[in-house]
Amino acid sequence: MRIGFAGLGRMGAAMARNLVRAGHDVTVWNRSAGKATGFATETGARAAETPRELADDADVVITMLADDAASETVHFGEDGLFAGKRARWFVEMGTMSPDHIARLALTAPESATVIDAPVSGATKAAEDAALLIMAGCDAETGATLLPVFDALGKRTILLGESGRGAVMKLSVNSLIHGINQTLAEAMTLAEAAGIAPEAAFDVIEASAAAAPMLKYRRPLYLNETAHDVTFTVALARKDMEVTAALADQFGTAMPQGLVTLEKLNEAERAGYGARDMASILNFMRKEKT
Repeated sequence: MRIGFAGLGRMGAAMARNLVRAGHDVTVWNRSAGKATGFATETGARAAETPRELADDADVVITMLADDAASETVHFGEDGLFAGKRARWFVEMGTMSPDHIARLALTAPESATVIDAPVSGATKAAEDAALLIMAGCDAETGATLLPVFDALGKRTILLGESGRGAVMKLSVNSLIHGINQTLAEAMTLAEAAGIAPEAAFDVIEASAAAAPMLKYRRPLYLNETAHDVTFTVALARKDMEVTAALADQFGTAMPQGLVTLEKLNEAERAGYGARDMASILNFMRKEKT
């Protein structure tokens, strides 16, 4: 299948590489052109100079972008994706608001379909094609794209309607960021009693409270600055802002989520924005009642 891929960040580059490995005909675009040309040289993919060129060269265009604003620019710019003539499927796999997905669906080129299909899983899951894909479509709509999703993830769950993938991704991320915050609180409490961080983490990881993310993020929690950033505090704060707004829109209560958002804002103001979200543990170590 001819696939265009926009957004070669930590997750996107790994995902696009798996599409090449699966035998798809891949063209890539990135805001910093050097990443796209370097990726093309490394993998044998092609590099497009503009998003429009990407959509002119592909049947399916996948975007893996940071937020609504980035997606807005890539889709609607003068040489944006929606100015292209060939692509019939536009698949947004980043974490976006449902309102943005609705706008994309309403303004897509005639005969083209927009699907929100965000993913759950860290960089390692992207590299291993082990992502969970949450697709806002029914089985009939998604049938054409399942071979693409199978090259990227271990499981695809079809949620029936456009926008539901975005809602589900925000729901999952709110849980992840809540776990991140409460882990930091549990660790600092244990450490205050003189328990070594490694021992405290051993107990938490072996307990009923353990979650898969704790296991694969253990090295970051125990020595965050010695490892590459996988997901920044700033991105976590963005996620929780969008989630809080969505909860307000639906009229659902999210008291713990608001506390998580408050702490992420405090950490970002303290200079943690570009650090991995695991740095919330170091931030909380400095917090006192």
